[in-house]
Amino acid sequence: MTDAVLEKLLAERAQFIARLGELVACPSVSTDPAYADGVAAARHWLMTRLTALGFQDAQEIAAGGHPAVTAHWHGAGPEAPVLLVYGHYDVQPPGPVDGWVSPPFQLTPRDGRLYARGVSDDKGPFLLAVETLGAFLAVEGKLPVNVTLLLEGEEECGSATLGALLTQYRDLLAADAVLSADGARWRADLPTMTVGTRGNTGMELTLRSAAKDLHSGRYGGVVPNALHAMARLIATLHDQDGNVTVEGFWAGASIASHEQRAELARIPFDVAQHDASIGIAPSHYAAAEFLERLWLRPTLDVNGMWGGYTGAGGKTVIPALAHAKLSMRLVPGQNPEQAREAVARHLRAHCPKGAELSITNTRDGTYAYSLPASHPLLRAAEAALERTTGRKPLSVRMGATLPLADIARNVAGIDTIMFSFATADEDFHAPNEHWRESAIAEGFAAWVALMRQLNGVTRSAFSPTN
Repeated sequence: MTDAVLEKLLAERAQFIARLGELVACPSVSTDPAYADGVAAARHWLMTRLTALGFQDAQEIAAGGHPAVTAHWHGAGPEAPVLLVYGHYDVQPPGPVDGWVSPPFQLTPRDGRLYARGVSDDKGPFLLAVETLGAFLAVEGKLPVNVTLLLEGEEECGSATLGALLTQYRDLLAADAVLSADGARWRADLPTMTVGTRGNTGMELTLRSAAKDLHSGRYGGVVPNALHAMARLIATLHDQDGNVTVEGFWAGASIASHEQRAELARIPFDVAQHDASIGIAPSHYAAAEFLERLWLRPTLDVNGMWGGYTGAGGKTVIPALAHAKLSMRLVPGQNPEQAREAVARHLRAHCPKGAELSITNTRDGTYAYSLPASHPLLRAAEAALERTTGRKPLSVRMGATLPLADIARNVAGIDTIMFSFATADEDFHAPNEHWRESAIAEGFAAWVALMRQLNGVTRSAFSPTN
């Protein structure tokens, strides 16, 4: 049986790709003020498109940071649930630019994939959702549920004001659940639903060993080197097997249960193939242990370390300053502030002699998130995927963090279901970010199926008592 909405979407696939090209051409990098015009251009493009699709009251809303774009369609009646359909229009910086095969802000098809910064994270996936909803309005004049769109402009810099937005615009953004087009599916070849994410937090370190850089011939061997000190300090954070050795870091962390480990063992996963695909030495983990480490254990990583001279050629100096950025991925039960404080105590206690350490918190942190298995929107999403793929989706977790999920639960008291058609291996945050062209048809079919699945569902189904 054909579906007129899906037929329209598939017939207009070329127009969809053209619109996506216009959107990714707006360099909406939220972390760098130099891209302010590109961020504003993306907002303008979105408000124009949302209005053309039939959404009402497209506008910018802000709470001190980059504005979000919102619009709504609430014609399904008071008994139908309100879904807050979420995406983010901001993107990561493009650098290093010389690592790109094609220009980062020019949509370029190549070998069945579309290349551009932000195409996978998150402009392509959220545009799938927006265009699907618009097709329902064009073909049928209605949606099966009430929808409020929230397209954030700060996800890539930690969603710093998202909580304030949800508070300040509580009435405008009120909903029964969040349906996120962000979050990325785990694999393109395996239907899955993400039911949990790790939390995160981070910090930046500076070590000072002298008042200024010094000549390595005149002072070498008698004065401390800030980079040497930083390397020794960083080395104390883990043992030789990569396990975190910071006292108190694991405080409150939930340990994988026997049932969780049994579930992990049932997920088909080729560790050797994974390791080869990203060019690392074989890890020799069994598949279940690999997934447990990825999803259910906390991590502490060095994201960057620098100091001294890093330009072309040589410069024989002893650096006076060394810097490092650290991030932590947290599991249920961990408190971001407590984890950060434990790491800070460890660093101060192990700071090498002759060095002065300063620590700056780079983000307050986000708690890990778990979705109730009985949530009605999760059940509808699982049914939609099974309907379109012919396979019952597996429940998986995500090692990364979606700040929205924790914030929406704490501020608005609602849960977040991730329904994204990006895939984790599409190099977002790196050069040559890309999006599978096959995700367009797959995503359209699944979003249409999800809307059909929600037809007749009432707000009462979202009551905490159900």
